[in-house]
Amino acid sequence: MSRVRGVAVGAVFGVSLAGGGLLMNRSLESGGGDVSGRHLFDEVFLKVQAAYVDSVAADSLYAKAAIGLLGELHDPYSVFLTAQRLARFREGTSGRYAGVGMNIDVRDKRVIVLATMPGAPAELAGVQPGDRLLRIGDKDAYGLTPEEAMLALRGAPGSAVKITLERSGVPMPLELLITRQVVQIHAVQRAKLVDASTGYVDLRTFNDSSSGELVRAVDSLVRAGAKSLVLDLRGNPGGLVEQGVAVAELFLDPGQKIVALVGRTPEVSREYADRQPQRWPTLPVVVLVDKASASAAEIVAGALQDHDRAVVVGRTTFGKGSAQQVFDAGSAGAVKLTTSLWFTPLGRSITRRPRLDEDGQPIAMRPADEELAADSTERDSSRIAFRTDRGRIVYGGGGITPDVIVRDSATLAQLASLQQSLGPGVTAFRDALTAQALALKAEGALATPSFIVTPDMLTGIERAMRARGVAVADSTFQQHATVVSRLLGYEAARYAFGREAEWARRSGDDPAFQRALTLLRGVSGRDALLARATEARRLATGTPSGS
Repeated sequence: MSRVRGVAVGAVFGVSLAGGGLLMNRSLESGGGDVSGRHLFDEVFLKVQAAYVDSVAADSLYAKAAIGLLGELHDPYSVFLTAQRLARFREGTSGRYAGVGMNIDVRDKRVIVLATMPGAPAELAGVQPGDRLLRIGDKDAYGLTPEEAMLALRGAPGSAVKITLERSGVPMPLELLITRQVVQIHAVQRAKLVDASTGYVDLRTFNDSSSGELVRAVDSLVRAGAKSLVLDLRGNPGGLVEQGVAVAELFLDPGQKIVALVGRTPEVSREYADRQPQRWPTLPVVVLVDKASASAAEIVAGALQDHDRAVVVGRTTFGKGSAQQVFDAGSAGAVKLTTSLWFTPLGRSITRRPRLDEDGQPIAMRPADEELAADSTERDSSRIAFRTDRGRIVYGGGGITPDVIVRDSATLAQLASLQQSLGPGVTAFRDALTAQALALKAEGALATPSFIVTPDMLTGIERAMRARGVAVADSTFQQHATVVSRLLGYEAARYAFGREAEWARRSGDDPAFQRALTLLRGVSGRDALLARATEARRLATGTPSGS
């Protein structure tokens, strides 16, 4: 057959001569009629099962179909949870798991302990930050991913796991036998007086113990002399809506609205309002948020902002204005499905619409692009304006915009520039940073938690990178000396002096936290705090006085 004749035959009979070659088009049904709806699914399923080049079990096909169906909703929060993912999801909402209680990561392909949880088996057994795991049970820990190491450390409560670790400054490996227990992941990660009258609480998640932990934390700070409070919701991804409501209720008056959920069915549509008197009515409150504050964290920030109960400081939040329900699917897992949208007391939707490609798929953004997107949201004059109980202007759409916007633009720019300069060497830099921090600890070179990072210490990072086969231009660290010094300071403080020393260094460099302290310093109550925040916003935006 000639080439021309072959093309003609292909055109008539639907034969593709490109892309690997399609055979002649055929109808799904033998009769060739229209196929739609459920019948379409059945026909496609049967055809794949009968004719696909590889054999696929029916159960696997059904699972893939369920995953594909949810994916086509283009809702990142409606997903199929496999049994393993469901177990992790339940851990997040309950705050409990069976294991040893340590936070780990990987450096130089070796599992390193970042921190141990207070009172957990790992801490009681003597594990320290900076320890590197050589073996977990009979398994070599070298080359494990954090997820693989985590699974190896977990097990039934009461079971034992033997770990072999090395510690800087200790010549021989250490062997520890640790009995696993049920570990509680505390929602409140830190509660302390930061000065004579200012309390600080870091609330990291909304699991089933969040409101109770917050009550105990703030009560203890008030007894210790706190006259004002910084509630840090930065990096809080949310969790249980009911816990977001319970936390907001601690700061509001009876009858004040907290959040409204609106769905297609009556059982998922409801309005939450405060039922109890405020627990700390005289306490001025600043809420810290950032672009990673989401879901229940945004419910709390939005409710307290709408009712003028707190001043919100930081960056515009994530913008997750929907609620999900989990429908059990037995041993297969579960379906997590968006069933309602939620609105602040003023009726604000804070949903940030994702950027979609031409096929309707979300577009992943680089960190630098995310920063630009956050900046544009904060400046977007097209967002709908609302007025709070006391007449202050707040906005709907695109997350909760703080009353006082604070961003560390210089540090963010240096971090982005450093990452660009390092290129593929970013991983080696991270490994070298940890190696230098541990070396400084082993040498006893750090006398106090407030140690000064010297040029020689930074040179040690360059040497460590060269030892890993990565050459760095001298100008790279010279141009980024400020941010590299900070990173090494945090890392070395953690391993040499513990998490509180690391936090002290970070908080000293934290512009949003420092702005919160400035706003709260000497204020006589909520009204004075609101007036101070309003003036700060006026000065930042150049708004004329009295407008």
